[in-house]
Amino acid sequence: MLQLPKVIGHRGAAAYAPENTLESFREARRRGATWVEIDVKLTADGVPIVMHDSSLKRTMGVDRLVAETPRADLPRDVPTFEEAIACFAELGLGCNVEIKPCEGREVETARVTVETLRRSWPAQLPPPLLSSFRAASLAAAREAAPEFARAILLDEIKDDWRQQAEAVGAVGVNTNGKRLTAPQAVEIRKAGYALSVYTIDDGDVARALIGMGVDCVITDAPDVILAAFN
Repeated sequence: MLQLPKVIGHRGAAAYAPENTLESFREARRRGATWVEIDVKLTADGVPIVMHDSSLKRTMGVDRLVAETPRADLPRDVPTFEEAIACFAELGLGCNVEIKPCEGREVETARVTVETLRRSWPAQLPPPLLSSFRAASLAAAREAAPEFARAILLDEIKDDWRQQAEAVGAVGVNTNGKRLTAPQAVEIRKAGYALSVYTIDDGDVARALIGMGVDCVITDAPDVILAAFN
C-alpha cells in the first residue's frame, strides 16, 4: 500500500505564506512538514507551473488566465514545476502532485507533469503521489507513466467511488475531510486504499479523522496538526 506521512502541507504552508510558492514550501518544512501538496498546470507555451487557479488574479493580483499567459510573462513568485522540484530536493520534501489542468488540457497537462517527474524527480526523495479531480488526467498519467502512484480526488464519497478509483488505477483516495463519514473511511481502508483528507486545520478534527482510519491529513497549518498528534 502507498505509504504517506500523517501530515502534508497544503500548497506548502498556506496559512503562513503565499500558497504554491517556494516561500510556502520552505515555511512548511520549517514547521515540520515532510511532504507538501501542490497544483500543476500549463502556461500558454506549455511550461508546467505551480498554480491552483485558472486565473492569476486571486493569488498574484494579475487579471489574466494562466492558459493565455506565456511563462516569460508570469509574476516572478510563480514557480515552474522544475523549480519547485529543485526546492523539494534542497529541503528533503516529498510531494503530492495534483494535476490541475486548465479546461481542455487534461491529457496534455498530465503528460507534461509525468515527463517532468521522470526527468527531474530526485532519487533520494520518496516517490511522488499524483492526484487529480479529472479522470482524464489520471488515465493519461497512468498510460504515460504507470510507475507513479495515483490517488483520485473526490469532494464527496458517493456510491461509485470505487469504480472511479479502479477506472484510473488509483491506489489512494483524497477527499474532503469535512464530508467524510466514519463508515466511508472504514469502507475505503478495508478496500485497501490509502485515505487522505483535505483541508483540515483543527487539531481535534484531525485526531478524530485519524481515529476513523484516515492515513493522512492535508493542512494549511502543518505545525498545528503535527502538534495535535504529539
